[in-house]
Formats: sequence, C-alpha cells, structure tokens
Amino acid sequence: MARPGRGPLAGVRVVDLTAMVMGPYCTQIMADMGADVVKVEPPEGDVTRYVTAGPAPGMSGVFANVNRGKRSIVLDLRSDNGKSALWALIETADVFIHSMRAKAIGKLGFGYDDVAAINPAIVYTNCYGYGRRGPDRDLPAYDDTIQAECGLPAVQQMLTGEASYVGTIMADKVAGLTALYATMMALFHRERTGEGQEVEVAMFETMASFMLVEHANGAIFEPPLGPAGYPRALAPNRRPYQTSDGYISALIYTDKHWSAFIDAVQPPWACDRYATLEQRARQIDTVYGLVAQTMRERTTGEWLALFRKLEIPAAPIRTPDALFDDPHLNAVGLFETVESPYGRMRFPGVPTWFSHTPGRVRGPAPELGAHTAEVLEEISASRRKSARDAVEKGAFVSARQGKER
Repeated sequence: MARPGRGPLAGVRVVDLTAMVMGPYCTQIMADMGADVVKVEPPEGDVTRYVTAGPAPGMSGVFANVNRGKRSIVLDLRSDNGKSALWALIETADVFIHSMRAKAIGKLGFGYDDVAAINPAIVYTNCYGYGRRGPDRDLPAYDDTIQAECGLPAVQQMLTGEASYVGTIMADKVAGLTALYATMMALFHRERTGEGQEVEVAMFETMASFMLVEHANGAIFEPPLGPAGYPRALAPNRRPYQTSDGYISALIYTDKHWSAFIDAVQPPWACDRYATLEQRARQIDTVYGLVAQTMRERTTGEWLALFRKLEIPAAPIRTPDALFDDPHLNAVGLFETVESPYGRMRFPGVPTWFSHTPGRVRGPAPELGAHTAEVLEEISASRRKSARDAVEKGAFVSARQGKER
C-alpha cells in the first residue's frame, strides 16, 4: 500500500497509460513527489514487468523501480466496461498521460479532444517516439533506434572507432524527464489560469535537442562557421586515464587547474603552447594524450590525493553496484528501504531536496491490478457525492426561488 503523498504534488491525480520506461519514469517521479498515480494496465500488464530479474513473475527490477508508489488497475479498453471505467477515472484526474501512438489512442476514443470534452481543465500529455507533425509520426521507437537517430552511436564511433550505443537507456530517461517538466509547466499554467491543455513530448525531437546543446557548435550560425560537433567531447583521447594500478577520471580544465597540475607534477612535455585554455582547446586531443602518458606513473590513490589537494575535479571509476555503498550517497539519504510483499526493496530515491514539501518513495511497485477494486470504489463514491451535491444544490435553488415567488 502506498503511503499518503506529502510532497509538492500531494493532491494531484495522474491517470497513467504509459508503458516501458519513458512514461513510467516520468510518472514515477510524480508519485515520489506525492501525486496519486493510477497506472492503467491491460490484462497482460506492462511488458516491462517481465524484462529483467525479479522476486516473482511480473515484478522485474526495472518495473519495480519506475513504477514504485503507484496504484495499478487493470482495464480492457477494448471493452465497453473498461472504457466506461476509464472515463469515470478521467473525470477525477488532473493529468492524463499515455505512450501509445496517435492512431492507437485515437482509435480507442481517448484522444485529447475526447478527454477535454469531459474534463476541460486536464493536462493531457502524449509521449511519442516521433512528433505528429512530421513524416515519421507512425514509426515505432525504442531507446536504441532513437539513440541512432540522434547521433549517439556516431559520436561513439568518433571516440572509439566503432559505432555503439551508450551503456544506459539515455533516450528513454531524457525523454521521460522532458515529459515531466513539460507536464509540470502545463499544470503550473492551469493552476494560474484554470486552463488545461495538450502537451506532446517526442523522443526523437527531445534527443536531437539534447545532443545539439553542445554539438551544434559552429553549425548554429548562418552561414555555418564549422561542422556540428563539440571538439572536446569528440576527442578520441577523452577517456578515463589509466594509472599504474587502475583508472581515474580527471579534468584539468581551467588555467588555474592547469597551472597547479604543471607546477606539482613537472611533466617533461610541459611548455608554453599549452598554457591557456584557448591554446589547449585548439589541440585538445594532443593534450589529453600527453596527460595520459603522465597519469600512468602513479597509482589511482596517489593521483586522487594530489587532485583533491589541488582542487582539480577528479573521481574514481565506480561500478553501478558500488553506488549502493557510496559514502556520499548514503550520507545524503539517497537510498530508501521499502517493505514489499517480496521483502525489503532498496530504491535509489528522490535526488532533489525541498525544505517544506520533500518527496519520498511512497511504496513498492504494485502487483498487476492490485488496486482495481479500490480505485473503482473511489470513483463510484466520488460520483455518488457529486450526485448528492447536485441534488442539494438544486433543492436549495428551488427553495430560494419558491420564497422569492
């Protein structure tokens, strides 16, 4: 059972028809921040329930993480009863979010115009692979294909000589965060004006914008002053430095950093032609290569101690497993332990801090359909109350009109 929401979104109800990772990651953060997220699943459930290891069928680690704190109801939206239940739920909602293709959601009868007709104040968010205004709008999209579209494998090839995906589902998660901020902006507008609206977030457009933050470079000017691509990020020698006993990440970036490093280490290749940031930027791959030679001369621990002393940004190379035991992450309370039907689960919790309305992991991910009866009863109770309110209001008006006559 999810704990009551007390974060900044407490009191907000979200009807969540998303699956996989993009949409569920967006609504997971809403749930952490106090929203009542009702996850509407088909009878077979969100496919992500079955993609990785878990304590029971239908509770994979990925699903458990991005659907924590939500309530699950099962509705067959091909049936009249399923549609009726969803319409009743929509009447009570602040946000409606889905990750179906436009044709599919329209065919079911839950497009924006249909939903806004019964709940004009709703914020309606579409999570798509490609925006509806473009020729690729009907293409399927997954993280791998969107990484390819936006140029990630291409820049990996520039770095390593071989095209490859990055080792995280970046497109899904960046698009999920974008869907979150877009929905929150629309909700903020509604709170100020009372006006609901439709929001569209597409993975391809999101990742193209994300990649071009730095890689647009000289191509943003007309005429272009150079090709797209940020030289420092594309330098083949930009990689963790190998030390005498392992690897380390270090960025000897500013002139202050560089001067401190040269004075402390006195490498044989030090000279005036690398003295300023502008000079180093023009020959950045050469600089990375020279530093790499020197880094092999000491241990990782020795370099970390020196860089800490010189206030040069540096860090050890950690594995995902090591994050669970990281002293800093545990000191700030990132991880939260939650009881579930399968025992304790340790989640990477809310990474943000609020002085008055902190978020938290509200509970484990729901079993398929665990809250169907509960939510449908809430809807029925809400409708009964609305009917009573209408009757009482009507009776009051009639009595007042009778006195006036």
